[in-house]
Amino acid sequence: MILPPATLGMLGGGQLGRFFVAAAHEMGFKVWVLDPDPHSPAGLIADRHLQAGYEDFAALDAMAEACAAVTTEFENVPAATLDYLAKFIPVRPGAQAVAVCQNRIVEKSFLRDNGLPHGPFAVIQSEGDIAGADAGLYPAILKVARFGYDGKGQARVANAAEALHAFHQFKGEPCVLEQMLSLDYEVSVVLARDENGKVKCFPTVENQHSRGILDVSIAPARASACQRDTAQEYAERIAERLGFIGTLAVEFFVSRGQLYVNEMAPRPHNSGHHTIDACAVSQYDQQVRALCGIPLGEPRQHSASVMVNLLGELWFEGGDPHGRYREPDWSVLHAVPGLRLHLYAKHHARHGRKMGHFTVVGDDAADVLAKAMAARAAIGIRDE
Repeated sequence: MILPPATLGMLGGGQLGRFFVAAAHEMGFKVWVLDPDPHSPAGLIADRHLQAGYEDFAALDAMAEACAAVTTEFENVPAATLDYLAKFIPVRPGAQAVAVCQNRIVEKSFLRDNGLPHGPFAVIQSEGDIAGADAGLYPAILKVARFGYDGKGQARVANAAEALHAFHQFKGEPCVLEQMLSLDYEVSVVLARDENGKVKCFPTVENQHSRGILDVSIAPARASACQRDTAQEYAERIAERLGFIGTLAVEFFVSRGQLYVNEMAPRPHNSGHHTIDACAVSQYDQQVRALCGIPLGEPRQHSASVMVNLLGELWFEGGDPHGRYREPDWSVLHAVPGLRLHLYAKHHARHGRKMGHFTVVGDDAADVLAKAMAARAAIGIRDE
């Protein structure tokens, strides 16, 4: 067991890392952050910010010498970096688990090979793969295998000709072609798993997206108890098959009443932000605990909650990217009972960039949802 005042390492300096640093500090730990961005939100509050790339071995050696254990806040840290650090100190989650989640081809194959429900797909590595794909997959979404997130690196395609055009736009990068499912709604499960295989799941969350980016999360999900429980069972099975240690998120589609695994994130997740305000422990507390071998907390949700993302367009008058830049009127949100505002201290706003979020909590789920959606409209978020 790693105990305070030990120093922990965080690879990645975004808002997820920032929340980890805050949670670790509250538990008495010090944290070093490795991130090349001089304005890294996590680096701003870390005990030390190593402003270097993820394959800078001098920086990695410094982290290995100073830190008792290392974790990550995003899945695109090179697996080789995790493997290198693991020669010296515990790295959780491990490189093998992260590598599955880094590549959509590997991820979909993992789901198929482990008997987990997933939508029909085809691996696309050449123009010939598009020509040979089952016509029944269309309409579909073509997704790059690496580095796509928040709707980036994705294209809706109605037929093989459109898929070929999108493949060329993606410069021939390996892709997966996924059949578009008719969606009832989307849910996610955030869990923590320790080195002994013990798992603690937060209640299943219902998610609403806009332009491929998470917009609103409702917790607990307005799904049947069976669907909520089944989603947790699938998420636990994924964590076990990955040999995962840390905080893991699994996103699901619900189509015609059936659950399908969409993707996994080997880290805390946007849809778990509400756990800071609505649960006995947060997803970041659990990440610290799993990393350090401290017994996991009980992820009991004590309040109904709704989380709303705040994207960069709010910082531009009228939402126009060429409009006047100004700070949103936060007094509108602070006036709402039960609302907590979290801003990420990012250096500048741009359209689609996650700049913060707010969470509304309370005893009555319908009242909480109504307050959150009214606050969302009041601050200027428009439905697409």
